[in-house]
Amino acid sequence: MKAQELRDLPLEELESLLTEKSEELMTMKIQLNMRQMDNPLQVRHARREIAVINTVITEKRAAL
Repeated sequence: MKAQELRDLPLEELESLLTEKSEELMTMKIQLNMRQMDNPLQVRHARREIAVINTVITEKRAAL
């Protein structure tokens, strides 16, 4: 999801999306450690998505 698309979402929805992506990342890390993941670059992509979501949340909170 692009940052511009995330900026259109309300703060509550962003926070729930952040929780969902964090849980997904934790699952990916477990799979990676158990050598069950086909593409380890998915972990990097998930971390970056979380970073973008955190940035947009910070921007929205600063605007309040």
